[in-house]
Amino acid sequence: MSLDHEAIYKAYSGTVVSIDDTAGAFDKDGKSVTLEQSKIDAARVTLNAEAAAIAYKGQRKAEYPTIEDQLDDIYHNGIDAWKATIKVTKDKYPKP
Repeated sequence: MSLDHEAIYKAYSGTVVSIDDTAGAFDKDGKSVTLEQSKIDAARVTLNAEAAAIAYKGQRKAEYPTIEDQLDDIYHNGIDAWKATIKVTKDKYPKP
């Protein structure tokens, strides 16, 4: 059996301090903690959403032209041309 350690630690924050894939989860006193799959699943959804938000920000930000280039584009080509350039990145990385 392979447990989702990260989701268990999130779901049982402050309670579970160790996890063994074969024996289960344990508190600070070494007592077994009964795990509820629904809590673990909810924690996994939250963790996945947090990871997606981080990836979204990093990828999207990395693909934008520099501020200097954007201002230069606005100066030489106008706001509408700049909006078209930026829209390509926004469409590629929609907000999660």
